[in-house]
Amino acid sequence: MSASNAGDAYDRRKDERIVSNQTAIPYMQMRGGSSKGVYFLSTDLPADPITRDNLLKWVMGAHGDPRQIDGLGGGDPLTSKIAIIEISQHDGCDIDYSFVQALVGEDRLDDTPNCGNLLSAVGAFALESGLLRRSGDSADIDVFMTNSSKRCQLSFPIKNGLPVYDGAARIDGVFGTSAPVVCHYADLAGSACGSLWPTGSIRDDFLGFSASCVDNGMPVVALRAEEFGISGRETPDVLNANDDLKQKLEAVRLLAGAAMGLGDVTGKTVPKMCLISTPINGGAIHTRTFIPKTCHKAIGVLGAVSAATAAIHPDSAVYDLAIMPQAPTEAQEDTQETQTDVTIEHPSGVFDVTLRLSAGRDFEILGAGLLRTARLLARGEVFVPLSVWKGA
Repeated sequence: MSASNAGDAYDRRKDERIVSNQTAIPYMQMRGGSSKGVYFLSTDLPADPITRDNLLKWVMGAHGDPRQIDGLGGGDPLTSKIAIIEISQHDGCDIDYSFVQALVGEDRLDDTPNCGNLLSAVGAFALESGLLRRSGDSADIDVFMTNSSKRCQLSFPIKNGLPVYDGAARIDGVFGTSAPVVCHYADLAGSACGSLWPTGSIRDDFLGFSASCVDNGMPVVALRAEEFGISGRETPDVLNANDDLKQKLEAVRLLAGAAMGLGDVTGKTVPKMCLISTPINGGAIHTRTFIPKTCHKAIGVLGAVSAATAAIHPDSAVYDLAIMPQAPTEAQEDTQETQTDVTIEHPSGVFDVTLRLSAGRDFEILGAGLLRTARLLARGEVFVPLSVWKGA
């Protein structure tokens, strides 16, 4: 079957929603960066928020079963993610992207944070679904992130109006190589908390632990691994088995979350907790990140941007742990910006972040750039009980 005929058949099946008392909902599963998730057009989901969220829990199997057997979730925070896309309602943007995290082992969703990994595939999804059309050899798609009201431009290669997935770009945590997706973030500061340093201080103390609370796209509490009696180089499995460590981190997280203006974060996935130590593989810092109670096998995109921000501020709790191989570039007369490259080591390798800063002395973050890759994994229909669709 040709690609066009397959697309026609797919469109016809979209109209045949009811099968054996279940509702068929068009979806795509895509890998974005080092995560994967289920992508939907907003028009294919119920308009009522409560009905929609209940439906999404059915889609992911997020009903308290950590294995997520009765759904598309992968039993891990990195594979239990949802992206909802629609034509943008905001000037200067092409699409609006809403992120939802299904909490593994819990009957809950969280739409508080962003996900920069899933973001890297939303442009490809917009073209694959026919929501947008592009011509030429590359696509620039401007995205409005509804979770934080921030913006990002995605640039990636295309052919015949569709994304190119084959390429030579490599990111740690993902097998093989793929076509590059360049992510240009603007004005990330205060994405969820309203300011870059939401406690009002660059350095804080919670229960005797030094911390820097930063929100440069993702609320993160940067901590010194050594103060928790660990090297910070342990494997995620070892740290996940360390109940004493997790109890201390959660106690700090609850206090830090309140201090950051996030309220009671007991049921939220933010702030992320990032344990930082000196680098061992030529990077700037070495990290272990909890999201929020499970150690990440890599590091999140926007979490990496916030961790990098903490690492380069001279007054932060982790600045002395960072080894910067190069000084910021000289400011350009026409832009009055400097640029700093920060290589972040994590359990699966490294993550490179480029921060753009004001040339002044006020430490203003102007934007961030980074490289991701993406790939379409599957497309079709996911089934949920008809009663769920109707909100019964």
